[in-house]
Amino acid sequence: MIPRGKPDIGWADLAVAAARCLWPGDRAAAQRRVEAAWSPQGEALACLSVRSAFDLLLHALALPAGSEILVSAITIRDMTRIIEHHGLVPVPVDLDMATLSVPVANLERAWTPRTRAILVAHLFGSRMPLDDVARFAHERGLVLIEDCAQAFTGPNYHGHPASDACLFSFGPIKTATALGGGIVTVRDGAIRERMRSLQAGYPVQSRRRYLKRVLTFGMFKLLATPVPYGAFTAACHALGREHDAVISGALRGFPGAGLMPKIRQQPSAPLLALLARRVTRFDPRRVARRAQAARTAIALMPGVDRPGTRAAEHSYWVFPIQAADPDGLVRRLWRHGFDATRGASSMSVVDPPPDRPELEPREARRVMDQVLYLPVYPGIADHDLARLAHAVAAPAPAEATTVARETG
Repeated sequence: MIPRGKPDIGWADLAVAAARCLWPGDRAAAQRRVEAAWSPQGEALACLSVRSAFDLLLHALALPAGSEILVSAITIRDMTRIIEHHGLVPVPVDLDMATLSVPVANLERAWTPRTRAILVAHLFGSRMPLDDVARFAHERGLVLIEDCAQAFTGPNYHGHPASDACLFSFGPIKTATALGGGIVTVRDGAIRERMRSLQAGYPVQSRRRYLKRVLTFGMFKLLATPVPYGAFTAACHALGREHDAVISGALRGFPGAGLMPKIRQQPSAPLLALLARRVTRFDPRRVARRAQAARTAIALMPGVDRPGTRAAEHSYWVFPIQAADPDGLVRRLWRHGFDATRGASSMSVVDPPPDRPELEPREARRVMDQVLYLPVYPGIADHDLARLAHAVAAPAPAEATTVARETG
């Protein structure tokens, strides 16, 4: 079976991480290296994760209870949980799913005098233009927070210059993964130092726990070729386990309940060491190869609906398509030897506040109800992409039976 993806990390990176778990070195020096490499101007703060950085930012901003934050209608559920934990109200802003952008008209519709901030998320590896959104935020005195967790493509982009804070993730399934870690750029020095002071009071992430993650991803890297991956999925099914759930659970950054204590930790020395290595040795050629694989797949699937067909910029961190029966198509692709999934990430649609049902994000929900993710990534052979396109286009069994009857 063709795996759903391959961890974006090399064996040398994993070896460095494992070694640093045993001989950690100076944690504070490693943090300074990461932050200086990211922002020579001193605007960066390295954190355990994007969730951690966002929590620190809201704590430092100290917005009045009941304040509203306008949120891209598609984001990870934990971001809205963090907003609610701070006594704030997440308000969804529906998206233009063809461009994966936030229309200013939708921001205007969602805005009220209680609005204090905007959280915009770049989705699936795309990057939306932000000039109009930044102008809208500036005119109303709103804090603009840019979630770039899915949009890292190297040192060419560290956030829009008008964004007050820009969040980047190096979590387990992200580009240039450090198996964890986040970097936030914060323009306001007083806010940034308040965040740094708050984080300094947290316990430090366990090196043993981080080593366990390193070993887990070493195992997944070994499995990420068709023959061993097929054996793994067969073993899961023989044990009565759905391989999709096993993989999604293992790759999730913060599984289970009790989110806040998990994210309120300082990054460990080995995590910071690997993060510094990934940032300073980033190779843009992998992103270019990923985009090329996606363009090949797009050319092979001209009639397939996709979110982001008119995105201004796209690096294809994942490759989502839409189908009327996405669960049925996933199972059919499994039978053809392709590990498609509906759970490539923990993204979900944000519900409107109970008193504002008119803000139901219909377009975002319509698309996400149809989305599945295909195994399109660097290294997948063109002939496998052709087979994948053929399997996607093939009629479902019921459809095939109908066609046979009509032509018989």
